[in-house]
Amino acid sequence: MGMIKHTLLSVLSLTTCLVSAASLSQDRKPTIAFNPGKGSLQLASRGSPVHLILDAGDWPGVLRAAHDVAVDFGRVTGTNGTLTTVGSGASNQTVGGSASVIFNVTGISKDWSVSKSSTKGKGDIIAGTIGNSSLIDALIKSGKLDVSKIEGEWEAYVSAVIKNPTNGTAEALVIAGSDKRGTIYGLYDVSEQIGVSPWHWFADVPPKSHSNIYALRSTKVQKTPSVKYRGFFINDEAPALTGWARGKYPKSAYGSAFGAEFYSHVFELLLRSRANYLWPAMWSSMFNVDDPRNQPLADAYGIVMGSSHTEPMVRATQEWPKVAKGSDSTWSWATNNATLYKYFTEGAERAKPYENVVTIGMRGYHDTAMSADTQTEVLEAVVEAQEEIMDNVWGDASKVPQMWCLYKEVQDYFEAGMKVPDWVTLLWTEDNWQNIRRLPVGDEKKRSGGAGVYYHFDYVGDSRNYKWINTIQLQKTYEQMSLAHARDADRLWVVNVGDIKPYEIPISHWFDIAYDIEAYDETSVPKWIENWAKRTFHEKHAKTISSIVDKYGHLSNMRKYEWVEPGSYSIISYEEADKLQVQWEDVADQAQEVYDDLPDNEKGAFYELILHPVLAGGNFINVQVAGARNQIYSGQGRTSANDWMQETIDLMGTDHELTQKYHSLFNGKWNHMMDQTHLGYQGFWQQPMRQSTPFLRWVQTSERSLSGDMGVAVEGSNATIPGDDIWHSNGGGSLDLPAVTPFTPKRWIDIFSMGTNIFNWNITTEPFIKLSKTAGSISPGSDDVRVYIDVDWSKVPDGYGKKVALNISSSQDYGTQFARPTVNVMVNKTSIPSGFSGFVESAGQLAIEAEHYSRLSSSGNLSYTVLPHYGRTLSAVKLSSPLAEGLSPSSAPALEYDFYTFTPTTSAKGLNLTLILSPTLNVNPKKPLAYVAQIDDKPQQRRQYVTDQRQPDFPVGWGTAVAQNAWLNTTNWGEVSPGKHTLKIWLVEANVVLQKLVLDLGGVQYSHNGPPESYRVSRNSTSAA
Repeated sequence: MGMIKHTLLSVLSLTTCLVSAASLSQDRKPTIAFNPGKGSLQLASRGSPVHLILDAGDWPGVLRAAHDVAVDFGRVTGTNGTLTTVGSGASNQTVGGSASVIFNVTGISKDWSVSKSSTKGKGDIIAGTIGNSSLIDALIKSGKLDVSKIEGEWEAYVSAVIKNPTNGTAEALVIAGSDKRGTIYGLYDVSEQIGVSPWHWFADVPPKSHSNIYALRSTKVQKTPSVKYRGFFINDEAPALTGWARGKYPKSAYGSAFGAEFYSHVFELLLRSRANYLWPAMWSSMFNVDDPRNQPLADAYGIVMGSSHTEPMVRATQEWPKVAKGSDSTWSWATNNATLYKYFTEGAERAKPYENVVTIGMRGYHDTAMSADTQTEVLEAVVEAQEEIMDNVWGDASKVPQMWCLYKEVQDYFEAGMKVPDWVTLLWTEDNWQNIRRLPVGDEKKRSGGAGVYYHFDYVGDSRNYKWINTIQLQKTYEQMSLAHARDADRLWVVNVGDIKPYEIPISHWFDIAYDIEAYDETSVPKWIENWAKRTFHEKHAKTISSIVDKYGHLSNMRKYEWVEPGSYSIISYEEADKLQVQWEDVADQAQEVYDDLPDNEKGAFYELILHPVLAGGNFINVQVAGARNQIYSGQGRTSANDWMQETIDLMGTDHELTQKYHSLFNGKWNHMMDQTHLGYQGFWQQPMRQSTPFLRWVQTSERSLSGDMGVAVEGSNATIPGDDIWHSNGGGSLDLPAVTPFTPKRWIDIFSMGTNIFNWNITTEPFIKLSKTAGSISPGSDDVRVYIDVDWSKVPDGYGKKVALNISSSQDYGTQFARPTVNVMVNKTSIPSGFSGFVESAGQLAIEAEHYSRLSSSGNLSYTVLPHYGRTLSAVKLSSPLAEGLSPSSAPALEYDFYTFTPTTSAKGLNLTLILSPTLNVNPKKPLAYVAQIDDKPQQRRQYVTDQRQPDFPVGWGTAVAQNAWLNTTNWGEVSPGKHTLKIWLVEANVVLQKLVLDLGGVQYSHNGPPESYRVSRNSTSAA
């Protein structure tokens, strides 16, 4: 009855393990090896350091990354590399500052040296930026280094082993970047290959250990990234990140702890992850004010800064009241434009020396709408003034990277015809729930500023917050962002990551697909996780970890935790909650087994990244299911309701223990990071102020039920017999089970205590009825007994169709007015023709996973693509082209599903077909999402199931759709006779994603995910699919 308790080891130490270069993910070509070979150059060994050589005049961020690489070699081999610079370094200045801010914040020596080892190194690495490194320029001029494929490109690099690159150097690994970040990525590529994770600090991933490191004698050309600006947004950062930072770093004069010491780790994480862009923390922070070193440090590292959708002209929200002494009411262009013009100008002047993407436009103060209506002329005036300011400050606004974020109500301004300069990037958004709202269409694709996407892994707002732990399904991220890329939204991708932790895995995936999306497809996620796991933990566990992380993403994204309530998953229909708990228990057992087998130095990172979310997530579901059992069972008068009440309370304690375990890791390094409340949402979008259980009810156990000591409940009903309740007729002593046929699963009943006495129970019925138990004894302290009902069909005559009684007796009486209860079950020995292939009705219902079609008819080059492990149950299907739109049955490919029914429907009570579709949105407002369905030769029915509304409202029914993570759209087909039928489905827009189909002939019961898939007959086999 209770949750399995997983014992966690507390010993966390530093040891090492091995990883092979084969662990590199699909877009990473290996250039490093750990064993000698004919095609390799030794770079380092234990006791013999690598030597890095750079031009002192290169970018500070390049020199700093090289310093990291030298230290990374030490983390792996035990001996730090050495770093030597040549030249005077006179040009070692960023546009807005110098390397001095790096020295000030990090403590790196001003000559960039790492160690003064007298030991001659094994090998050399020469790194530099084309045009900024005399070393690289000389190699290009001499013809020894070919940079023709990267020169002039954005963030590209080439690496190669070159003989006699400089006087006195016989051979070296050379890394040349097309620009500063190209060089930085090339350097960090070496770090990751030798075994240092981008998450070595933020997730405590230990470095690998190698005795020898070699460079392969091969040339690697890394092209320009798929997306130009790739970043994240630190947002919704209280209570967790804020509480953590305040306990770790000094606070500014304004109370913020997000200073340069914090951001130095963020910048490094971004660059090691091959990202380049950041929206900084903003709830109670001011990036440019709290610590004057923040912006110069970002620029020196090589990070492009931005500001959120609600913070125009490089000014933080909190600057308005705290610096400019403004108020909510004075944040109004219509009434206070002169003050705001000066305010915006000061932001531009402060940002001018640095690399920024400037947010333009204006929303209401602190993430609200500017006005109740769409005042296009006001916002146009704002943008006109902002462009004038940038002309004045920079000399030419068209040369300044700019972004207009079409978030929430701002999109209405664009749809109303508002124009911004062509050079401004249009940053489209999703609905805060991973469903992109809009993408470029028509001439919008021709804009010189291009387009991008603002996405969320974390959110505060309607329909409910989700900001506790990771609930991101990587398949969904790839599916939506590949659609965005295909439709030319590839200039800027930024994702809201809340506190950064605990979104480490989806962040890594996000940056990998943004860096080289062509290296991945809809099947790549399990392999991506496996390769990530090989780089992060012991390689032998990689496949298991892939399975764990993939399954966790599926389970946690089925319905986000904050939306899971006691009634979310059914405990009475299809054993839905029971089966869900089994899946959580299985993945927890897998994760615990890996944890127990890991070396001690990997346990802490594994707990942070995998074990904690798995255990905490499963425990959360158990809390809600236990609460549901208490609520329903107490209504049935079950004595066991009190056990479930206590179980719920105990599971709350487990939640706390898991949090405390997280906070105690690494001597409390991440204390407060799991402070986010998550238990106790009560129908309101905002976080609960204090954790609490679901509503619980206690049953009086000192008194006997009016109907005696024994109670009986049946599958699919809240009713109890003997006795009266609102779920069945007064005085009724019988309940009906769903019908049984050769194509239905086993049915079940529960027998339980409702009184104060021990009783013996017994079931009598027809000989062909098979019961998992026929008799037993139950005391007031006993567990409830579930009895499964099946049929021995060999003993049932063909064509049999009668109600069969299960007479359930108790050794005690049934109170003063009730009698022995009876459960009835309709037994139908139905059959299908010998040649039939397809799905078979299960007592008034059929359920079919979308990928299990009987036939697929392509239309020209257009077909359907299966998205494995996507969505709420098994998978999904969508059109094979992300550009397909405006199709019809004559131009779209068709999916056909053969099915067989026994229950006739009528025109008055017809067959209902419900499609379960991903909650995607109309990315082209003129081509709304739709499908066409047809059963047999009945008239086709076209359904446009996403109906847009003006903001602040999302589409009709959106709140329910994102809560249940699906659109449910139903068509009625009236009279359908028993027999063989064919359902045809045409998806007519690329963003229609079909997961499952449910046909209701009167037997569908409530559940979250719909009935389990129906019995499926194929030409070669028969199965309960």
